[in-house]
Amino acid sequence: MIVLTWTNDPPASFTIQAAFYLPFGEGLFHFYPQDASKRRNKRSTHRRQQLQKDNRVKDVFEQEGFSRQKRGYRNIDDIEVNMSDPLFTKQWYLINTGQADGTPGLDLNVAEAWQLGYTGKGVTIAIMDDGIDYLHPDLASNYNADASYDFSSNDPFPFPRYTDDWFNSHGTRCAGEVSAAANNNICGVGVAYSSKVAGIRMLDQPFMTDVIEASSISHMPQLIDIYSASWGPTDDGKTVDGPRELTLQAMADGVNKGRGGKGSIYVWASGDGGSYDDCNCDGYASSMWTISINSAINDGRTALYDESCSSTLASTFSNGRKRNPEAGVATTDLYGNCTLRHSGTSAAAPEAAGVFALALEANPNLTWRDMQHLSVLTSKRNQLHDEVHQWRRNGVGLEFNHLFGYGVLDAGGMVKMAKDWKTVPERFHCVAGSIQESHKIQSGRKLVLAINTEACQGKDNFVRYLEHVQAVVTVNASRRGDLNINMTSPMGTKSILLSRRPRDDDAKVGFDKWPFMTTHTWGEDPRGTWLLEVGFQGKEPQHGVLKEWTLMLHGTQSAPYIDQIVRDYKSKLAMSKKEELEEELDEAVERSLNSLLSKTN
Repeated sequence: MIVLTWTNDPPASFTIQAAFYLPFGEGLFHFYPQDASKRRNKRSTHRRQQLQKDNRVKDVFEQEGFSRQKRGYRNIDDIEVNMSDPLFTKQWYLINTGQADGTPGLDLNVAEAWQLGYTGKGVTIAIMDDGIDYLHPDLASNYNADASYDFSSNDPFPFPRYTDDWFNSHGTRCAGEVSAAANNNICGVGVAYSSKVAGIRMLDQPFMTDVIEASSISHMPQLIDIYSASWGPTDDGKTVDGPRELTLQAMADGVNKGRGGKGSIYVWASGDGGSYDDCNCDGYASSMWTISINSAINDGRTALYDESCSSTLASTFSNGRKRNPEAGVATTDLYGNCTLRHSGTSAAAPEAAGVFALALEANPNLTWRDMQHLSVLTSKRNQLHDEVHQWRRNGVGLEFNHLFGYGVLDAGGMVKMAKDWKTVPERFHCVAGSIQESHKIQSGRKLVLAINTEACQGKDNFVRYLEHVQAVVTVNASRRGDLNINMTSPMGTKSILLSRRPRDDDAKVGFDKWPFMTTHTWGEDPRGTWLLEVGFQGKEPQHGVLKEWTLMLHGTQSAPYIDQIVRDYKSKLAMSKKEELEEELDEAVERSLNSLLSKTN
């Protein structure tokens, strides 16, 4: 190939036998011999000499060919991760190269974390479920017997009870996602394949009790770092339920005393009720003490069973929506078997637990709150797409989605940030205000209430930078499922606290001091006016009464990111730190001016 530089546009009469030219810039043309493969050197030299003699050609020079590769489609070998495990190439949620009709690059980015040397070593993850097959050859070497227990049978052997339909395979599948060993020619690879996995069997009995739940959640909090739960109240679209008194106390003790005071990390699946349900009606997933995880499918869309709510912090992956037999989550199965068919948000929570184990290996000093901050700052929108809820930015510029939270977890990004992470400042709680009078709600009209707050400024429990916000609401309605509740922060961020649940016919119980929670205002300044909007959605006219709205703010007094080390100046951490520095400077100037004015007066 030869490039010609013309003094003017080439005349139409200019032709060279067995050649054609293509314009690609002003005065520049590619000259391609049609028979370039034949006697290439001789013919190129001849044509170059021929063109150089033409007074209409300013210059002639040959172009040397070189290769370029399309970005986006990654081959497993290209990123230098080679595993002997037979299902590894099918674990698209680990490294997505387009398997099973998925979207290349849409994965947990574990390869980067592994290449940095983090595989979960020294971290123990407990699977609170129906037991795990700890004799499975892909789990046995990573099984932590000392941290395991069977609360269904009251013995130290949490092996699943046999059923003909393998119903009790749930916990074993979750365990494989986290801690399946690498390079042993068995099944696949865990997200944190050097981590230890503990089995807490607590789901397999005729009914659940507060004692069993509390005992499970508080089991061995100095040995267990992360508790993974892929269960909760019935996802039937009409249940409103959560932890009872003993379990609440166990969770509170866990985050305050577990892991030597750094806090147990509770990872919770957001729920499989789909568009008929709302995970803010699940008191486990919507708890401030848990990290609630939703799921995306392998092409970035929402799964049909995904529940949306404002308490979800981040997402991982479940299965593909297409009927590809390899689109499920590949993991271990009962009795030494493997499966490609694990799915649901049940599959999403253990993946998140594995990512958190990688971060804990990078920095064992991370607190339970540090892990939440890291999830917010390193999760990526990537190619996630929700057909119902658009991506939005909150008052400090953090992008979120009502279903996906702050995006899909990024293991590589999280371990890199975790290495340099400095523990966030002390957490404070402020009752920002309360409305106790009864207010009627009618179809066709929205009830709008306002609370103006200084966020306890001037008191010991002042909250300046938000983490979680709770709206504790008591409301009754002629049809609870038609209720819709939204809350808007002083910085203009709207959180959908409750969506319509078409299967919920309750007309008596309603919500009694129910703590609806949002993470969407993370990092915002809570001072100012908060608005609560309550109305009905649905064809039939309804009525109701809101009896109480109490606004609870949780966060820090000092900026959480000012002292953090920034290595990527395009990251959410860099943006948040810049925002904090500007706000701190503005407030310092304002304080100085007020001080000068007071002295003058």
